[in-house]
Amino acid sequence: QVHLVESGGGSVQAGGSLRLSCAAFGDLYNTLCMGWFRQAPGEDRERVASISRDSTTGGYADSVKGRFTISQDTAKNTVYLQMNSLSPVDTAMYYCAAASSCAFQSPYWGRGTQVTVSS
Repeated sequence: QVHLVESGGGSVQAGGSLRLSCAAFGDLYNTLCMGWFRQAPGEDRERVASISRDSTTGGYADSVKGRFTISQDTAKNTVYLQMNSLSPVDTAMYYCAAASSCAFQSPYWGRGTQVTVSS
C-alpha cells in the first residue's frame, strides 16, 4: 500500500504563490512517477504536472507552464509543486498521485489540499 499526504494549500490573492508538498509512505518500489492533479467544482480532474522518479519524464499542463514547477526529493519520497502567479482559475482541490508510470493508470491518490485564489 502507498499512502500520500499533501500539505501546503491555502488561500492567496491573485499573483501570489503557494508551495504544495506530497510525502509518500509505504511500499514505494513501484511508484515510478508522481504528479499533481486538480479538480475544480463541476470540472473533471486534470493533470497539472508530473515527474518520474529518475526525473527523465514528466511535464506540465499548458495552463500552468511557466508558472508552476514540480520537483522532488527522492531521499524524502516527497514531491513539491511551486505555484507562482496564481490566478482565480487555479482555484481547485489539488491531489497528489503516484503510479507505476507517468500514464497514471490506476494511481494511488492523496486526500487533496484546497487552493483558493481570490481576485
